[in-house]
Amino acid sequence: MTTRTPPTPTPRNSPPDAAATSLAALALGSNRGPSEALLRQAVRRLAPWFEDLRVASLYVTRPVSPISQPDFSNTAVCGRTGLAADDLLALGKRLELAAGRRPGPRHGPRELDVDLLVYGDRVSALPELTLPHPRLRERRFFLAPLAEIAPRLAVPPDGTTVAELLARLPGPPEAPRSWDPLQGI
Repeated sequence: MTTRTPPTPTPRNSPPDAAATSLAALALGSNRGPSEALLRQAVRRLAPWFEDLRVASLYVTRPVSPISQPDFSNTAVCGRTGLAADDLLALGKRLELAAGRRPGPRHGPRELDVDLLVYGDRVSALPELTLPHPRLRERRFFLAPLAEIAPRLAVPPDGTTVAELLARLPGPPEAPRSWDPLQGI
């Protein structure tokens, strides 16, 4: 996979060119190290790349893994960005590295995990970029935070909303924990 450097962001005080931006949603999770601080730092570093960035509460969830590990702190962000989908994914991977993530066992603990969930109405099945995220429709830890900030977001290819997808999943609803993602910044 080729990693591209995202271009310099448009200053946040400039109105976005709606034709040049796409609505994007990302999931962020952490279960190693100072999770809340790592998530806060990731949100802060994502913010300049988005207009109208919305950030969900924190959700503590059990790992989906056969490997014994601590629970995850999860959140989601959603907003309009001028970055191309592959540039946004590359930015997420750089944030993971900056947080200390290194190669390890699949589904193992990690300092930071950034997943691109939805990028406009784009559908892609490329190995390096699958959109929407291939497990978005089955994972509460993606859908619950995203439903908090973008319940009517239509997920391609069929346009089912995030709230509808979450309502279809079995199990009890998650209890979010409020937080200020920009606290101390």
